[in-house]
Amino acid sequence: MARQIFQQISSSILDGTLPPDEALPSTRELAKALAVSRHTVSEAYDMLITEGYVVSRQGAPTRVAGNLRLGLSSAAGHQPVLNELQPPATRITADFKTGRPDLRPFPKYVWSRLHSEAFSQLPSELLGYSGPDGYPPLREEIAEWLFRSRGLRVDPQSIFITAGATQSLSLLADLLHRDDREFVLEDPCHTAVPTLLRNRGYSYRPAPVDDHGLILEGTDMDWDAGDISAVYVTPSHQFPLGGILPANRRTALIRQARAKSFYIIEDDYDSEFRYQGAPVTPLYALDPERVIYVGTFSKTVFPALRLGFSILPEALQEDWKHLRVYADVQCPVAEQAALAEFLRTRKMDRHISRMRKLYGQRREVLLEEVGKIFGPDIVKVWGDVSGLHLALQFAEGHFDERFIQEARDRGIRISVVDKYSLTPGKHADKLLLGYGHLEPDEIRTGISILYDYWRQTIG
Repeated sequence: MARQIFQQISSSILDGTLPPDEALPSTRELAKALAVSRHTVSEAYDMLITEGYVVSRQGAPTRVAGNLRLGLSSAAGHQPVLNELQPPATRITADFKTGRPDLRPFPKYVWSRLHSEAFSQLPSELLGYSGPDGYPPLREEIAEWLFRSRGLRVDPQSIFITAGATQSLSLLADLLHRDDREFVLEDPCHTAVPTLLRNRGYSYRPAPVDDHGLILEGTDMDWDAGDISAVYVTPSHQFPLGGILPANRRTALIRQARAKSFYIIEDDYDSEFRYQGAPVTPLYALDPERVIYVGTFSKTVFPALRLGFSILPEALQEDWKHLRVYADVQCPVAEQAALAEFLRTRKMDRHISRMRKLYGQRREVLLEEVGKIFGPDIVKVWGDVSGLHLALQFAEGHFDERFIQEARDRGIRISVVDKYSLTPGKHADKLLLGYGHLEPDEIRTGISILYDYWRQTIG
């Protein structure tokens, strides 16, 4: 009650209803008028005095302080009436949004139990500030998991826990930036990377890709110039086109990094879900002193976990720790402890195995429907051997933001590859279809709806 009285009087002072030097009623008078206790009013007046809204002198009435009027904010008179101004949302009947794992099969009960047990067993000292490296048992379990899943031998002391891949990339941008040097990005690439570089005022230039990933020869890209801060690549499943960087290009890139003294940032965002053969060996295995490996658990566990990791060369580790301390110090330790147990007990291995099988079945349904409805003369499929999305290149069609918006108006959620292009128009003939979150019947229905819409746009 005292807080409400304080807020009402202070608001009246700020909007000018109570002018400067206006005398307030005595606590006794106001208490009687409001039918509250005098103590409640005295408490409200004390708040007003403490925050400087009123001035009180012994033997004199409490008065409004001067120079406090603000009036109404500019936004106060422009509150939209939601029902009048916002059209009803279009129901999505074909949802091919990318980057969405299916979270329904995740073993929430198992995770909840592991989280509770892991937290209860944490030493008290780990509930404080534990530093930028990460929870030691989690770093050890990640090292073991990388060896099991990719044959990669990593010193746990070189693994640093982050709040997902985006934080890793943000810290690396600051860590690797050099004045008068540019970052080199695959073109196309995920929009987060050029966006965070632009936000920092760091320059970058595109490097073209084909169906095998980054191209190092036969382009306008000058790899011999010594003006590169770092190169960002997704060699195991190029985003968004899906190419796998072959050995000859990998070794050529490593040679350039050594000769020109730049680092390579390897973003391995979804290679756990590979449907033909074993996971691709990371580029990091070729040169741990020149390659920085960035991993995330957003697709394998769940995105809201916000945990990932970077594997850093020793030469960068101290500077990384300094940057991380003044960014956010550390990730939540309870979640790290739960993830360590999820890995140690092999429950994550089994979950990934189940999801790989599930996603693989959905991939087969999608490829079958695309082949049956569109046919090979109309559509070429890119990047279907890994991940949770694929790209479709159309013999006819030009796909831009207008196409996306009109598709959305018809209940189709889909992405164009050109959205991710640093050179606009270069991939305007391609669409991206995410499928990991869709049931087989949803895939079949969605492809049929997409085909009908595509026919109308080219008609």
